Amino acid sequence: MLVHHLTAQEDAANKVERQVGKSAVALLLVSRIGEQFDAIVTGAPDKGTWVRLLAVPVEEKLVSGFVGLDIGDRVRVQLNAGDVRRGFIDFMGVNASK
Repeated sequence: MLVHHLTAQEDAANKVERQVGKSAVALLLVSRIGEQFDAIVTGAPDKGTWVRLLAVPVEEKLVSGFVGLDIGDRVRVQLNAGDVRRGFIDFMGVNASK
């Protein structure tokens, strides 16, 4: 039983750590809503496209403007929204080049 309890506690601590990291990124960028950034596509599964900003160490999902992108493509993205408490930021693809 103790092992299960400790595993659950570790899982809970990891979840809090991830949330704090996400909120920190949102806090860093929330004042920059509307700005555009250069990025590179790091993931392109069926459920969405993930990009990493080149100037700021941030990786996030594009919420629109991602059709036809592949891993390694460069894209210009715009920060559309952010919520520090919930730890999310929304990017939209502006244009892409292969």
